[in-house]
Amino acid sequence: MSEIEIVNREMEPDELDQMYQGFDQHTGEQGVELQSSDRFSYTAVIKNRFVGCVSGLAYKNGDKYSGWFYLTDLFVEKAYRRQGLGVKLLNTLEQKLMLIGITDCWTWTAGYEAPSFYQKQGYEIFAELECWYSDGSNRVALRKKIRLQ
Repeated sequence: MSEIEIVNREMEPDELDQMYQGFDQHTGEQGVELQSSDRFSYTAVIKNRFVGCVSGLAYKNGDKYSGWFYLTDLFVEKAYRRQGLGVKLLNTLEQKLMLIGITDCWTWTAGYEAPSFYQKQGYEIFAELECWYSDGSNRVALRKKIRLQ
C-alpha cells in the first residue's frame, strides 16, 4: 500500500461527487433514507421592484417532509423596514409551511441584528456562538414550533 499524502488544495468536481456519494452510501447503510430539500421563497415587490424576501429549505426524508424548515433568508430593504413587511413575509412563509406539514422552523441571525425581531414572532434562542462577528457579536440560532393560526 502506498503512503497516503495530505494535500492542501480544493477538491476537484469528481472528488466532491465521490465524497457526496460516499456520504449517501453511509447513510443508506445506517438504514436512513436519503435527505433532500425543497426551497420555498416569497418576494416582496412594488411595481416589479424588489423590496424584500423570505426563503429557506424544507427538508425531506424520501418523499415526506421531515417537519423541519431552515429559514435561510429574510431581508427587507432599509426604506421599508419597521413597517411590518418582515412580519408579513415571515407569516406568509409559515402559513405555506404548515399546509405542507412542516411543524418546526429554525434560523441563524447576527446578535447585533435581529434576535428580538424573531423573538417577537415566537422564536426562541436555542444556541449562541460567542464572538462570531468582528465586533464581538454572537451568532444566534432561533427556532419556533409553527401551527395553524
